[in-house]
Order: sequence, then structure tokens, then C-alpha cells
Amino acid sequence: MLAISNLTAAYGTVPVLNGVSLELARGEVLALLGRNGVGKTTLLRTITGLLPTLSGAVTLNGAAITGLSTHAISRLGVALVPQGRGILAKLSVRENLEVGGRAAAGRKPAPIAEIVSRFPNLADRLDQPGGTLSGGQQQQLAIARALSARPTVMLLDEPTEGIQPNVVQDLGELIRTLTRDTGLSVLLVEQNIDFALHTAHRCAVMEKGRIVHEGSPDELRSDAVLKRYLAI
Repeated sequence: MLAISNLTAAYGTVPVLNGVSLELARGEVLALLGRNGVGKTTLLRTITGLLPTLSGAVTLNGAAITGLSTHAISRLGVALVPQGRGILAKLSVRENLEVGGRAAAGRKPAPIAEIVSRFPNLADRLDQPGGTLSGGQQQQLAIARALSARPTVMLLDEPTEGIQPNVVQDLGELIRTLTRDTGLSVLLVEQNIDFALHTAHRCAVMEKGRIVHEGSPDELRSDAVLKRYLAI
């Protein structure tokens, strides 16, 4: 569904991605792990066109999207849920969902009733300003807003940051259910290793702007891998 080949990117003259290659299958959750500052968020920004690609390629379902504008990539079916959620605080839950649906273009946005059926906490808050929701509810709204555009690929950046443990567990189940029911592909950047390993079908580890390890969640649970790439 999503293929990244030898991707390089930089902030000014400072290289951040150094030949990243990854593949994400349909209906798969791929967790991208690594210490802070290794390039995980930069990879998501480069995929979505927020940061220019210096070299390499990104393809979506076989079609090149490298060099396209951010809004064009979004309309082709790539949704980004950024770190910090990025909801529109003064708009209602309903209005946030309507704004998200505009990225659907020719696919037509998902009906609000269909979206909130997966998010019971939002169903009774459609007219409530997004900024008044709890942290967990805001994260649900951010994901729901992305789903409004009927994406085929969702990029999740630190979705468990600042939310309660019981909500974290529910979020993991939601992600796995979405991929199973809809075929949605998810690239998950996450610092919560337990959450990532529980949620993902497959894992990749970044270090210094490169992919240095790929394997199953069980492989990542080994002390050798955790100590080498993820220990602080």
C-alpha cells in the first residue's frame, strides 16, 4: 500500500533521513520505534509533503507521490494524525469532522454517524467545542477527523502521549479493529513500547535516520534488541 525507497530529507543543511526504506501492507499496523531525535516524525512529514524530499521515492498503491503538494497527497488517501493532535479547539466536534471530510475529494467523506459509531465518547459531544474535551477524547477526535476522509493509509504520531492508561488500551484495540474491518494501513510512531508491541503486526526501528531493524513484536521484546536500540 505504501512503499518508501531510499528516502533522504534534511532541515536546511542538516540531514535527518539517510536512505530510509520501508513497506506497509494493506491492513497492516507497522510500529516505527526509536529514541527521540532519530527521524521518526521527520519521516511522516516527508511522506506527507510537509518536508521536501532530497532523494528517494514514496509510492501509494504503486503510484508515485514524491514531490506532490500536501493537500494532493491527503486527497489521494494519506491521513496524518500529528503529535499533539492538532484539533481545531474552537470548532465543535461535528465541525472538526466536517473539516476532515473535505480531504476525501472524489471518495466522498464518511457520514458523521458512521464515524462516531466507532467513538461512543464523541457521539454525545458533537456540538461541544473540541478544546473542551479531555486529552483522550481529543485524541479520538483527531483520529475520527482523519477517518472522515476515508483514507487508505493513516500516519499516527505519538497517539498515546498525555492520555490515561485505560484510554491507551482502548486506542490500541480501535486501531487493530479499524485495520481488520476496513483494510486501513497504519504507520504508528510511538514511544510507548508496550503499546506499540501490543498494537502492531510488525515493527521497525530507526537510528540516526536509518532503519536498523525490522521484525515481529516478539523479536522486539528481546532484551538484546531493546537494549541496543531503545534503551535510554
